[in-house]
Amino acid sequence: MIISRDPIIFSDLALSRRLERAEGRSNAEFVEARARLFPESGAEWIEVAGAYAMFDGVGSPLTQTFGLGVFEPVTPVEMEELEEFFRKRGADVHHEVSPLADASLLTLLNERGYQPIELTSVMYRPIGPGVQLASPRNEKVQSRLMREGEVELWAQTAAKGWSELTELADMILELSYITAKRPIGLSFLAELDGRPIATGAMLIHDGVALLAGASTIPEGRKQGAQLSLLESRLRYAAEKGCDIAMMCAAPGSASQRNAERQGFRIAYTRIKWSLK
Repeated sequence: MIISRDPIIFSDLALSRRLERAEGRSNAEFVEARARLFPESGAEWIEVAGAYAMFDGVGSPLTQTFGLGVFEPVTPVEMEELEEFFRKRGADVHHEVSPLADASLLTLLNERGYQPIELTSVMYRPIGPGVQLASPRNEKVQSRLMREGEVELWAQTAAKGWSELTELADMILELSYITAKRPIGLSFLAELDGRPIATGAMLIHDGVALLAGASTIPEGRKQGAQLSLLESRLRYAAEKGCDIAMMCAAPGSASQRNAERQGFRIAYTRIKWSLK
């Protein structure tokens, strides 16, 4: 339950364009940060037919397109340009597509041999001044923006939250470091009795606050850290003029259920298409 009188925002093409561009812009910022910090990575992105095509390295979850078919129909020539962008870098060709994309895109994807490989729930909720979550909060946990000189602290805290994945430890630390170094990204820390226990990230674009980067260290879990980070980010976004908050999750996951408890609802389910 949410204490809110925010207006209803319907899930339509206009909303999809805002949400897809916010995520595309967030990932473009990440790719640009990687290119700046690690020039040898070859990270870059391009825009074709209104879609953002990202190369963040072979195998990176960001190496794909965002917004394909949402801003304008895609021609076979433009699709070939996108496919070549990935091919020449040795990467698989992936497009994550909104169901509100132009209907001609489905025909084009099928004609070119694409197969669906993944589903994502894209969720949103209206926000406004004074936004507040109804769920009780642990007052011992306080959330704030990362301060100057705390990039390493934020990255280490975020990576520690995924410490169970020991085989991916170096990659997760690098991803966290890059996230914290994005020029227009916003990195938040949750502290219990003054000790960092959780992280959350946010990027604002066109009145949309994209929430991501949720991580809690093992010994800090079940203390309400993510609830505190969510409320802090929503309030910050509302103060900056945002009217929508956005997040993504696997369909039916605990993350989706937790978001729905806090007033988020599913805008649509995206399909990731892979060229075989």
